[in-house]
Amino acid sequence: MLAAMLLLGTLLCGVLGYRYIGALSWLLAFHQASLLLAGMGPVVTDLSDHGRVFESLYAMFCGVVLLGSTGILFTPLIHHFLHAFHVEDSSADG
Repeated sequence: MLAAMLLLGTLLCGVLGYRYIGALSWLLAFHQASLLLAGMGPVVTDLSDHGRVFESLYAMFCGVVLLGSTGILFTPLIHHFLHAFHVEDSSADG
């Protein structure tokens, strides 16, 4: 749930940024933000200078969010995997 909220919040920021900073239509703003968030890359190349600056910052932010949300999403699975093989925490006192 946390990973989904993080991704949706990031998508919303991207759509609003492309809409108001990049001056794209709502559909193009959604399309552009979705593709950058998914790691596909930008589609629209005729942005203003402000739009290009926003796109650069948004692309870097999307990379961080994508890695973070993947970690959040797979943490329970990795935790279960480690318990299945009885891997102990090395920092535990004992």
